[in-house]
Amino acid sequence: MDPQNPIKRTPLYDLHLELGGKIVPFAGYEMPVQYPLGVMGEHLHTRAKAGLFDVSHMGQAKLIAEGEEDAAAIFESLVPGGIQTLQEGRMRYTHLTTQTGGIRDDLMATRFGDTLWLVVNAACKHDDFAHISKALEGRATLEIAERALLALQGPAAGEVLAQLMPACADLVFMQAVWTSWPLPNGKQSVDVLISRCGYTGEDGFELSIAPEHSETLARTLLAHPDVEPIGLGARDSLRLEAGLCLYGHDIDLTTTPAEADLLWSVPKRRRTQANFPGAETLIQQIENGVAKKRVGILPEGRAPAREGTLIESPTGEALGQITSGGFGPTLGGPLAMGYVPAAFSLPDTQVHLIVRGKAQPARVVAMPFVPQNYRKG
Repeated sequence: MDPQNPIKRTPLYDLHLELGGKIVPFAGYEMPVQYPLGVMGEHLHTRAKAGLFDVSHMGQAKLIAEGEEDAAAIFESLVPGGIQTLQEGRMRYTHLTTQTGGIRDDLMATRFGDTLWLVVNAACKHDDFAHISKALEGRATLEIAERALLALQGPAAGEVLAQLMPACADLVFMQAVWTSWPLPNGKQSVDVLISRCGYTGEDGFELSIAPEHSETLARTLLAHPDVEPIGLGARDSLRLEAGLCLYGHDIDLTTTPAEADLLWSVPKRRRTQANFPGAETLIQQIENGVAKKRVGILPEGRAPAREGTLIESPTGEALGQITSGGFGPTLGGPLAMGYVPAAFSLPDTQVHLIVRGKAQPARVVAMPFVPQNYRKG
């Protein structure tokens, strides 16, 4: 353990131990990788019913404009996403970009009045908040929120949560609302921020709540017969089947939104304005194409290709490497994603994966690997 950066625990740490969670270090926190149900069981349960994830390690903050300028307009100076056009309670997925177009982090931004609620990745949150605060100094203030965050995901999530917080029933994908939840003791109510998005490809919610009430909320949800606790292992296999990126693996400072096949998150207005970090690089890539591109890859055998696996052409030419890979329980076989030259990025392009020193046949495929089931309304 680094004495300068001691590993942290979320408010639900003791509950994870009580539930039999296997604890591992992740992004500076002690987190459950799986429970007695096992990664396969947790994955399939989330696809069939509802899984509860502790994501309290992620960073949450409120961005407040200091003058007359809109916080969303201010934030657009740091990201390529369309933030100004957000309506009340609506969310956007976007990126903090560098001057050369690399991705510092990916994040969610939600508009509430003239403020923005930001959720960033755990491993990047301190750097993200420092970067945002410094870049927007004098224009906006960033208030870091010390709150727990739970994710309830799966086809039964809406029905389960509506029994506790009826306000969730009116939400559609990429929408959020503040609500009041009466505690089971009947003595008080607490504020909960509910958003309807997720990292599994299933319908689901994220619940931001004061740390001291997070265990009560988790226990209340877990008391429902359709809900099981889910660890990092199944969270990773679920997001991989959904074709979603993991920061530091599938996207990082060396990849741009265009290379990562994330241009859908950069609207035409922002491309025309080109007034965000890395805009020149991104516009050039849009106009001239990219040298490399993130793609889905399906191995033809049963052996999974893990992160770092080399990708070659059928004639032995080095193409790139796998950035995420493993076994997809819903898919029923191995799956992966990685970067290849643009010429090899079309679906059904044949490639080889070097697994245990042997070339295994595979093909490029469109993502997601498993259909997404968001409630878009």
